[in-house]
Amino acid sequence: MIHYYPNKEINKRKWDECISSSVNGRIYAYSWYLDCVADQWAALVFGNYQAVFPLPYRTKWGLKYVYQPVFTQQLGLFSKIKITPSLVEDFIKNIPAQFKYINLNLNQHNRLYTKSFRVESKQNIEMDLLADYSILRSNYSTNLKRNLKKATEAKLTIFENLKPDAVIRLFRENKENQSGYFSPADYTRLLRLIYKALQLGHAEVWGAYTSENNLCCGAIFLRSHKRLTFLFSGTDKDARKNAALPFMLNAFIEANANKELVFDFEGSNYSSLARFYLGFGGQTISYAQIHILQSAAILRPVLKSYLFFRAKRRLV
Repeated sequence: MIHYYPNKEINKRKWDECISSSVNGRIYAYSWYLDCVADQWAALVFGNYQAVFPLPYRTKWGLKYVYQPVFTQQLGLFSKIKITPSLVEDFIKNIPAQFKYINLNLNQHNRLYTKSFRVESKQNIEMDLLADYSILRSNYSTNLKRNLKKATEAKLTIFENLKPDAVIRLFRENKENQSGYFSPADYTRLLRLIYKALQLGHAEVWGAYTSENNLCCGAIFLRSHKRLTFLFSGTDKDARKNAALPFMLNAFIEANANKELVFDFEGSNYSSLARFYLGFGGQTISYAQIHILQSAAILRPVLKSYLFFRAKRRLV
């Protein structure tokens, strides 16, 4: 039977054990991760934590709505038992009516056949690292190989123990004047998240330096469930000129090649970025984003207007 639990009633030990043992576990669903990135979160739980479904939510104008927290690409149902479309739909049907709107990314193992609510397909790009590095590199695009040669000629160097603050600062200094990125609260969440992940052995922070020993590129990687996730990066004008980001991603792939791991580029639905990631020989994987209105008819226009405004700011 599926039960709803507010956050204070969730058994976090059993929750995290379920995420660790799930056939489709992801780092985003650990309780400590959700505590860092979500405003608030509750949960649906099947049986004795055999399957779980996190419900991150916000409250606005007295209305609760489920949303996709920043720095989490895929949530949805995580389970130690077989996942079927009917099981996924049962969980979704059990989301309490107190949540007037649901805008949530499920994970790639949560398939749906329903037509009772809107489902939008999103894409992610992954690559298997089981092969030897030389084989992985042979699948690189011509453009990527050209960029790696440019970075080598620029005499870039890699540092594997950078502080997260440096990556975030590099990003902010080069993106701050462009709209549609992150709020100040988002940066605080990210910093808290990465230090927690580092403490637990789930994160690595790499940097690339110019020949003048200036940091020009930084990246944050997560490690969990035999999956390496490219979570966040920052670059400056020198990095773009010298191809520092592809150089660093290549170095990270080389360091982890010939292992039973998947490298997750965590995106992208933007064609130019997807083309860049696919240049490493990755494959496109789809996952579902669900949109459900559970509000009373009289409240729907107001809620839609608010959510449209939030979506434009890319904070929902």
